[in-house]
Amino acid sequence: MRRTLTAGLAALLMASTAMAAPVKVGMITTLSGGGAGLGIDVRDGFLLALKQAGDAGAEVTVIAEDDQQKPEVGVQLADKMIQSDNVDILTGIIFSNIALAVVPAAVKQGKFYLSPNAGPSQLAGKGCDPNYFNVAYQNDNQHEAAGEYANTLGYKKIFILAPNYPAGKDSLNGFKRFYKGELAGELYTKLGQTDFAAEIAQIKASGADSVFFFLPGGMGISFIKQFTGSDTGLPMMGPGFSFDQDVLGAVGEAALGAINTAQWSPDLDNAANKAFVEAFTAEYGRLPSVYASQGYDTAQLILSAQAKADIADHDAYHAALKAADFPSVRGAFKFGNNQHPIQNFYAREVVKRDDGVVTNKIVGTAFENHVDAYAGECPMQ
Repeated sequence: MRRTLTAGLAALLMASTAMAAPVKVGMITTLSGGGAGLGIDVRDGFLLALKQAGDAGAEVTVIAEDDQQKPEVGVQLADKMIQSDNVDILTGIIFSNIALAVVPAAVKQGKFYLSPNAGPSQLAGKGCDPNYFNVAYQNDNQHEAAGEYANTLGYKKIFILAPNYPAGKDSLNGFKRFYKGELAGELYTKLGQTDFAAEIAQIKASGADSVFFFLPGGMGISFIKQFTGSDTGLPMMGPGFSFDQDVLGAVGEAALGAINTAQWSPDLDNAANKAFVEAFTAEYGRLPSVYASQGYDTAQLILSAQAKADIADHDAYHAALKAADFPSVRGAFKFGNNQHPIQNFYAREVVKRDDGVVTNKIVGTAFENHVDAYAGECPMQ
């Protein structure tokens, strides 16, 4: 898929009215297959921010392509965007295995990469780079928050599972970093798996008092349906991805009562978020997800940099990105030394609104101003 959009910068978001040089953004994301909903939400949130910006400032051109959830396709697209399309910034990648295949080479060629989702540990610690910014989270973070909140909930013997790829490994490591109870079991599933009969049988036999899982997109939809249909009676817990709006739209009331953790929620009480949720719902006819909020904030970051610097001045543009001077839908937001967010993480419960929509509401705070576990390994200051 190829999609090009041109938009100006909104005066509302500007610290300056000075004209900046146009910037070209290459968006490599997942737009087909089981992970398509995640990439579509990132893309739609990103494009919404640009549409709202109007024509008050410099133009932003977006070239969006489908990585088909394949690292080799992501590499091919990045090479084309850098060498033929002459993009200034790359963004969009959902899955960490694709990010690890694309990002290191891209940043070495002097391109900025702004991650609206994937946050592998390898790029947060020793592999950090001045041209790499993560606008979402480090992979472990939502899972760390879940581990911490599991203690609050009094879980003593939890069964944990995730897909066998970099983000899956980061997720379970993050959960275990803060969870203080016993593990009834730990499993890594195949990435893209949709039949969980064997895993659910193992959970039933484990003596677990609860289950924590990170299964993004279609994987999570399949697991929730099968798990609730198996009458285990165990409470479900996960990161925000496991119970995000893309999942809840498919599973509905089967997820009611589940606790999940994220840095954002549709009911987060700040002006930027209220405006975002209203605008996204009006534009696309659905509630935004965590992925959509991250895509939106990534575009806002670019808009804020455009207001301060010319993309041709690499150092000045880097400083403008690092300043993160934009109204994040998350509220307080800043980059740490490794250019990953320092931000709050909330516990959310899946609920049914009065209008029948199944969504999340905040029920607690797991972390405030949380710094990822790898920042200390990053040599940048």
